[in-house]
Amino acid sequence: MTGSEEPPAFRLAYVPGVTPTKWVRIWNERLPGTPLTLVGVPAAEAAGLLRDGGADAGFVRLPVDRTDLSAIPLYTETTVVVIPKDHEGTAVEEMAAEDLAEEIVLHPLDDTLDWERPPGLPAFERPATTEDAVELVAAGIGLLVVPQSLARLYHRKDLTYRTLTGVPESRIALSWPEEKTTDLVEEFIGIVRGRTVNSTRGRPPTPPQPKAAKARTAKAGDKKGGAPRKPAAGRNPRGGSGAAKNAKGGGKRGKPRR
Repeated sequence: MTGSEEPPAFRLAYVPGVTPTKWVRIWNERLPGTPLTLVGVPAAEAAGLLRDGGADAGFVRLPVDRTDLSAIPLYTETTVVVIPKDHEGTAVEEMAAEDLAEEIVLHPLDDTLDWERPPGLPAFERPATTEDAVELVAAGIGLLVVPQSLARLYHRKDLTYRTLTGVPESRIALSWPEEKTTDLVEEFIGIVRGRTVNSTRGRPPTPPQPKAAKARTAKAGDKKGGAPRKPAAGRNPRGGSGAAKNAKGGGKRGKPRR
């Protein structure tokens, strides 16, 4: 490699609410010579970014079109309702969708939940983003149903949230273009799936031992007793000792001839 060439880099996209810190740390420990660049992307644009080559892989929210994108589901997020701290819902640990029937529930245009019909009463206008909707909750305009990670991301001191049951949940997956499953993508898949550093998957096999090294190993084995021993002097190689005794006169002698 010439001095002008840059080392290969890995670009990892992630949607709001996902915290890739743990996986990035493991990557930097295992591949210190391969920089990893994080690319933040809105949930609705994540698939397009991967298809256009803007990132090698990314944490996205399902569903994604599996026609040209591979995806490994990782975990399911808890759904919560964001409410003001003086709301009566703070008196309970969790709420049900039916509890919101008389409430105005904001439905932002970048909503990440796959609704058939959002709960509650619709607002006069849909906010452009989830962040805008959080501001409207703080202003007393309505409530907001989101994945818990987004409630934490846009947290405000005057707001809180409660687990909401009977509603859709968001699922996070690692996705990448199927035709661009590179070695670096395989390496990151292994990290996300928890493979150890000694895992052979995606790594080159151990090279065969050179003949010279094999010869040295065999020679060392001979010195340690691997070679057959020579028979002791005066013993029959086949295990008997009669021949040696006869040669020395130890056996029965015949009657001498006259």
